[in-house]
Amino acid sequence: MTSTETLPESHSSSSNWPQWLVVMGLVYLLLVAVAMIGTGFKAAAGDQAKELFAFASNPITGVVVGTVATALIQSSSTVSSIIVGLVAGGLPVGIAIPMIMGANMGTTITNTIVSLGHVREGKEFRRAFSAATVHDFFNLFSILIFLPLEIMFGFLQRIGAFLAGLMVGGESMSVKGFNFIKPLVKPPINLLKDMFHGIGANDVVMGVAFIVLGIALIFVVITFIGKLLKVLMVGRAKAILHAAVGRGPISGIFSGTAITVLVQSSSTTTSLVVPLAGSGVFTLRQIYPFTLGANIGTCITALLAATAVDGSNAIFALQIALVHLSYNVIGVLVIFGLPFTRNIPIAAAEWLADLAVRNKIYVAAYIGIVFFLLPILLIGISQMMGW
Repeated sequence: MTSTETLPESHSSSSNWPQWLVVMGLVYLLLVAVAMIGTGFKAAAGDQAKELFAFASNPITGVVVGTVATALIQSSSTVSSIIVGLVAGGLPVGIAIPMIMGANMGTTITNTIVSLGHVREGKEFRRAFSAATVHDFFNLFSILIFLPLEIMFGFLQRIGAFLAGLMVGGESMSVKGFNFIKPLVKPPINLLKDMFHGIGANDVVMGVAFIVLGIALIFVVITFIGKLLKVLMVGRAKAILHAAVGRGPISGIFSGTAITVLVQSSSTTTSLVVPLAGSGVFTLRQIYPFTLGANIGTCITALLAATAVDGSNAIFALQIALVHLSYNVIGVLVIFGLPFTRNIPIAAAEWLADLAVRNKIYVAAYIGIVFFLLPILLIGISQMMGW
């Protein structure tokens, strides 16, 4: 009886290889898409790429752009990949860093929406809503701590530059020795260039088309990768989740990281635990470190995207991807690692959940204020201050 029960499972796993081949193909298209964005900005802006992004020199605006874009797109992986492409095209790393911080914040709106599935049951909704918003408050707290430090000292930019230098040997501003992806993405890029030149398009038109097509391709690719990996991995991810989350904070962080790397979506990973929190399977304190691991795991997409970049800005694309990773790891070490800061996101999430249970208008107000109204106000304040 046991052998007959295991046959379908083994057959199922052996029959998954075509889907894994499709995933590999989609990853390749992601690399091509990021290379297209970088190539497009270089072609369209020429030597004036930095001036092209002068409007985003305000770090507050950078955070807002990252937050709103990710809240609307619902994929920090997509936004971080686009940012890597922008840096490859000439966007200064110092401007991109606040955008990366904002991307972390924007992705958390998904959890809040998922928690609304429990809205009819008071106790369940309180548990689910607090589990959803603890991620929000951690990311908000992280921005409040590290954005001022970055503005004053540029420590994340320095860390990213140091790590990028280690990875490429620090010999030059090129990553030719490290960039083994370049030979793979160059043929389709050259083919597209020839097509545009063949129809008489100048560099500016071709560059704009490359940017638009590259961004659109990233949207499509990450959407399909997410759907495929959910089919292939989420069942196993749930099993890992049940086995790992309740074993302590370190296990929770590592399992959150691992599952997010597998499913390529921190929104998916953290949304998995919200219903489990609502039903009482896990406590808020058990779920909290798991969501922090999801922050770290989502960085893999930007690192992968950075390998597709070539040329004089390649090391900067790698640098911003490493900044993304460093920011999330340091955030966990500082906020979760220190006893006097660890419980602040938990306390804030529980306070907001209590308000939300009393009156559901607080839920709508929270989403509208944090993800839309507050960003607009921040832009207005920064302009008034002359930033």
